[in-house]
Amino acid sequence: MSTETAPATEPKVSPVEAMKESSNFLRGRILAELADPALDHLSDEAKNIIKFHGSYQQEDRDARKKRDKPGVGKAYMFMIRLKLPGGVLTPHQYLEMDRLCGQYANGTLRFTTRQSIQFHGILKGDFKTIIGGINDALVSTLGACGDVNRNVVACPAPLKDPARKQMQELALAVAAHLAPRAGGHAYHEMWVNGEKQAAPAGPKDAEPIYGPTYLPRKFKVGFALPDDNCTDILAQCLGFLCVRGADGQPVGYNLYAGGGQGQTNSKPDTYPLLAQPVCFVHPEEVVAASEAIIKLFRDHGNRADRKRARLKYVMKDWGLEKFREVFARDYLKTPFRPVVDAPITGLDLHLGWQSQGDGKWFLGLSVENGRVKDEGNFRLRAGLREIVTRVGCSVRVSTQQDVLLCDIATADRPTVDSLLSEYGIPRPEGLSQVQKWSMACPATPTCPLAITESERSMPAVVDQLEPILSELGLEQEPISVRMTGCPNGCARPYQSEVGLVGRGGTKYTLYIGGDSYGRRMNVELQDSVPIEQIAPKLKPIFAAFRDERMPGELFGDYCERVGLEKLKALAGAK
Repeated sequence: MSTETAPATEPKVSPVEAMKESSNFLRGRILAELADPALDHLSDEAKNIIKFHGSYQQEDRDARKKRDKPGVGKAYMFMIRLKLPGGVLTPHQYLEMDRLCGQYANGTLRFTTRQSIQFHGILKGDFKTIIGGINDALVSTLGACGDVNRNVVACPAPLKDPARKQMQELALAVAAHLAPRAGGHAYHEMWVNGEKQAAPAGPKDAEPIYGPTYLPRKFKVGFALPDDNCTDILAQCLGFLCVRGADGQPVGYNLYAGGGQGQTNSKPDTYPLLAQPVCFVHPEEVVAASEAIIKLFRDHGNRADRKRARLKYVMKDWGLEKFREVFARDYLKTPFRPVVDAPITGLDLHLGWQSQGDGKWFLGLSVENGRVKDEGNFRLRAGLREIVTRVGCSVRVSTQQDVLLCDIATADRPTVDSLLSEYGIPRPEGLSQVQKWSMACPATPTCPLAITESERSMPAVVDQLEPILSELGLEQEPISVRMTGCPNGCARPYQSEVGLVGRGGTKYTLYIGGDSYGRRMNVELQDSVPIEQIAPKLKPIFAAFRDERMPGELFGDYCERVGLEKLKALAGAK
């Protein structure tokens, strides 16, 4: 018998890992394929690498019905997403984004659930021009998608509050520090100045944080306050919850890790999870702690199965104590401190007219499902353009898909109010609570992952819920309803009080009992519910909530208290 030891086999990795490693730091063949008139779409390799540059190749799924005609193939197009830390744009930048969407995209802007803006319907021949125009306005798309740190979110309210000011500053600092280095050189070479960059000295030195294959999958960072969790930090891979001192000054942050929304129907070992409290860090340690968590994920994330390649599964598989131990021992370069007591207690949508505290005002406007468009008498895109042009206000996007018009002088408030009326833009106080608290992802016709409608179906669901809630006297209740066209959960449906997740056709998995403030996951009430049955199934639960609620009890808290079996009985759920 031979005593020789068999050679160790290399662990299996996803094919995407090889694509990243051979891409020459995110260059690949993107430019060549975009310039080739014989190609109507990108190769699989270029399609994966272009994500790091802030874009997804998509198709117009509404055009599929024409494919049975000879010579008609897929209608390929691109989505481009901004990298917009904290959701902040100057007046000039917003107006440029509006111009570009009209000239090169489908004539609409899409505010995202991560404080960014997406352009849809971009043709292959216009790609380089529009991404160059975005950068000319000093806005970037680098890292808005791909296996790197995505957009860093923070409270968008421009209040003269030292904690919010610091969170915005740290969001910018973390975003800059975690941006790809060599990939950034490639990005500027390809889209900004066209000048070839010197070859990196070596793969590890070129990307000192990420390495040559970047992260196993995407990574998301958010900042929030205990009394205003408007960014849903427990849904983030890495969340920083600001802790104030007795004088209101920020003294540090509770660091949370391991949140994430997505799951896959065919894989029971995938599921949404809330971030767990890891440690407490001082403000000056936030950037270093972010890098440390990124490196832990880089080294220990699953590179074989992209369905389980998120940081949340490292946390779940290890458990919190092992995660803390490995993080403190191998990655954290500052003293390890336990979290301090600072529970999440609220969430502000930041809608309506509000004083900034500096003599100026901001106006928060609810944007249904984040879509900025002109349609009939409702001319949101034209109205926002006119307001920004006339009063010179800056613009901030919220993680609720809404917009804040900021730095408005008192003398300009009547002008803004008049323009809202002229362009048919509803004021937040005239909208129902369920509409203001609703969110939906784009889904069809653009997203290739969607298996049902979402953005285009959500308004009808809201229209069905509004009279029911009004009849029951619950129209003032802040009940969060979120819909996605697939289980990936981009609109964070697994935390909402009512979650609707596409199952196929016009059917949805109905979830219930989450928390308006993002502190709790909901549970499945019934699978494969036809869209027209959603409101009727919820009505008896709403009625029971009205009759049985405790003083001040929120709808999700009531659902948690009475339990799933009672809720199923009320809804007639199978």
